Amino acid sequence: MKKKAKVLDTFSGAGGFSLGFQMAGAEVIGAIESDLWACETFKANHPKAKVIHSDIKKLNDSKIRELFGKSKIDIVLGGPPCQGYSIANKKSGDPKDPRNSLFEEFLRIGKILNPQVMIMENVPNLINSRTQNGEFVLTIITQELEKLGYDVQHKVLEATSYGVPQIRKRLFVVASKIKLKSFFPEPTHCINNTKDLFTNKLDSCPTLWDAISDLPELEAREGGEVLQYTLPAINKFQKTMRIGSKILFNHKAMNHSKRLVERFSSMKWGDSSSDAPDHLRPLKRNSLEFSEKSFDQNNRRMYPEKPCHTIPASFYANFVHPYKNRNFTAREGARIQTFPDWFVFKGKPTIVSHKLLQKEGRLEEKHLCQYNQIGNAVPPFLAKAIAKNILKQME
Repeated sequence: MKKKAKVLDTFSGAGGFSLGFQMAGAEVIGAIESDLWACETFKANHPKAKVIHSDIKKLNDSKIRELFGKSKIDIVLGGPPCQGYSIANKKSGDPKDPRNSLFEEFLRIGKILNPQVMIMENVPNLINSRTQNGEFVLTIITQELEKLGYDVQHKVLEATSYGVPQIRKRLFVVASKIKLKSFFPEPTHCINNTKDLFTNKLDSCPTLWDAISDLPELEAREGGEVLQYTLPAINKFQKTMRIGSKILFNHKAMNHSKRLVERFSSMKWGDSSSDAPDHLRPLKRNSLEFSEKSFDQNNRRMYPEKPCHTIPASFYANFVHPYKNRNFTAREGARIQTFPDWFVFKGKPTIVSHKLLQKEGRLEEKHLCQYNQIGNAVPPFLAKAIAKNILKQME
């Protein structure tokens, strides 16, 4: 048997990034994650991995060596928190120097464990981000990795190009101490109308409906954390998602009010809450008055025969099912992210906003719920494509 590459997932969240590497044939040795519920999810799905629940800054060099130094880690993955670089963040034009951020912790792991390959994932806007001194953030990141002896390349990858039924662009920085002919995988899929007419080599990317149509049909308030399948798998994607699973986890519909269901029923594909009739407009919190705010991106009904829009951390309020008058379940989001059905998410499905918990001093309740864990993840199929390309050359 050939030796499997050993992978450590830092800032791991639920573990979508490392799951893709496992799918490609690597061995997931461990994870470091600061959120309790995300750690519980990782442990449940990688029972043999060493999962460390800790703020990475609190693990000194000797502790890192004690935990993972004897494992001879080949690949370190990481998605250091990127809120400062996101286009959704209004302050993204004025980020801090990455040398004073959690990126430095990712580098420190590289210095201690000396893996052959380090791969960092982030938002595409990082390419345009500069520090307060005007330096490009990505230039600093590249230079710091090069100082450790790595060849470094970066690229923005589109998830639909690798069979993920979701329009999702992410930046990947690959740093390697072995000679790579190609740092990034070639596309394997395309959206139907963009197929190469001459070579016809690419598969069609699954649509949203391809991804979720076999899941048990639920109305608002229906479903549960464990369910039986009620419909057959009817395409390759669905059959792949079901491999290794006899039951279904995390398929519980939101407990919508009668008024919200009525609002959703008035919306056609492509509509959002702002398109609902006046009498069904959202109300102010704890009030019977109409809200003056109208968020065009909230509660948009998705087209079934297209890839889904990007699944964010708060997607429980972003999308309406193509045919049902409710938001997506956590499992539907997991399918759109390409998590297989055997992968179970721990913790509560949703919690009250982190801002409210902080305001009320309830920080002990501040965890990543199932929806957060799913939305924050690297889609496993996208990670698998990156992994197959790297692992093939490492052999």
